[in-house]
Amino acid sequence: MPRETIFEKSQKGQAAYSLPKEEKAFASYEPQSALLRREELELPEVSELDLMRHFSLLARDNVGIDTTFYPLGSCTMKYNPRVNEVVAAMPGFTKCHPLADSATVQGCLKVIDELLQLLCRICGFAAGSLVPNAGAQGEFTGMRMIAAYHHHRGDTGRTQVLVPDDAHGTNPATAAMVGYETISLRSNAEGDLDLDHLRQVVSNKTAGLMLTNPNTLGLFSSKIREIAAIVHDHGGLLYYDGANLNAILNIVKPGDMGFDVMHLNLHKTFSTPHGGGGPGSGPILCHERLKPFLPIPRVIRHADRYQEEWQSKDSIGQIATFFGNFSIYLRAYVYIKMHGQAGLRRIAEQAVLNANYLKKRLGEYFTIPYPQPCMHEFVVQATDYLDKGVKALDIAKRLLDFGFHAPTIYFPLIVRECMLIEPTETESKATLDRFVHAIAKIVKEIETDPDIVRQAPHHTHVSRLDDVQAARKPILTARSALPPR
Repeated sequence: MPRETIFEKSQKGQAAYSLPKEEKAFASYEPQSALLRREELELPEVSELDLMRHFSLLARDNVGIDTTFYPLGSCTMKYNPRVNEVVAAMPGFTKCHPLADSATVQGCLKVIDELLQLLCRICGFAAGSLVPNAGAQGEFTGMRMIAAYHHHRGDTGRTQVLVPDDAHGTNPATAAMVGYETISLRSNAEGDLDLDHLRQVVSNKTAGLMLTNPNTLGLFSSKIREIAAIVHDHGGLLYYDGANLNAILNIVKPGDMGFDVMHLNLHKTFSTPHGGGGPGSGPILCHERLKPFLPIPRVIRHADRYQEEWQSKDSIGQIATFFGNFSIYLRAYVYIKMHGQAGLRRIAEQAVLNANYLKKRLGEYFTIPYPQPCMHEFVVQATDYLDKGVKALDIAKRLLDFGFHAPTIYFPLIVRECMLIEPTETESKATLDRFVHAIAKIVKEIETDPDIVRQAPHHTHVSRLDDVQAARKPILTARSALPPR
């Protein structure tokens, strides 16, 4: 049975909390008449107990990494250690104000400086900024830095950015936002970038190439140095999408591959919270020649003191409020310190081991378009079941009935009936085996009674939605979804 909305639980006169009516400060305040509502605000009226039960029940229904195996390929849904939350909640950090004098927040500035140094060491870069509030904003910052670099050199004819056909969707969107024309690059039969196509399209109009390695198919390009040389020889720069860094931590550095600038997703690699619209953090790292264009503010160390710098001649300027999401930096800082450099390498090795184990097991049930060893994630195809009327979407929905979140489906777009699966390093072999067992049961159902799969899910509070109607006639408020009383 579907859960009641908070509006359906509303009872006239109920309240969880009331402000004191005789408080002088409230009685003396008279807002301007233009600011007053003409109609009462429609809010639910519920007791504190009902409110608590409502949100507790919603929390039980929520699918998250704390309750469910969450193999969401490309998004790296890994466990967030609770020690991260303990540190982020320390009063010495939570009571700091962004407008406080730098002399009174030396500890916070030290965390920012040290975290940047750690990330630069891990990734092989000279400098960076933690300011961007999300990976997409980090991308935007990096591409603006590339644009500023070319403009600073008077190289204004570079109007194109090259983007692989298996790229994350934010890549072409970011390039377009910065004002570039995007040129799509083909993948070859092995799932790598097609070098012949790259040589055909790269030119003196090329501002840069946006790439992630390993790519979104979970494959590492052994030709990355050659790719970098081709772009650099034509005067372009290489941008590294750090979404897949989890697979290569302390094994190979993006800076050593030939990339000039990159962003990191602290949630994907360094165990900070992920999802729900934030909070996020997408630090940007670069080589020395792009350092002048980094955003402000910056933290500058003078001997044993730290100072904020808000002025820089060639900087692209301010892109977020103050220093961004500081509490997220704390979580990533703790994670790196807790594991150490050797521990970070083990994380990558375990992520790759888990992915290859799962890929091998699932090869019994799906077509594997790229059979070579993968990195942190891999793709399978559900095309073998189309003759039964079952698609990747149906299998994903049925997995919910077995207590698993579905993997990413239909991405990358270049693989038909694609399922992109990333187990991460935090899952045990027992969990992976349970996932394979669920897949085996679903395949058996497809063979014997495919309607069970086509009509899934059956055990969730919300059953199969009408995707077409949801797109054409969306219900955008809880109020409008209620039946008339």
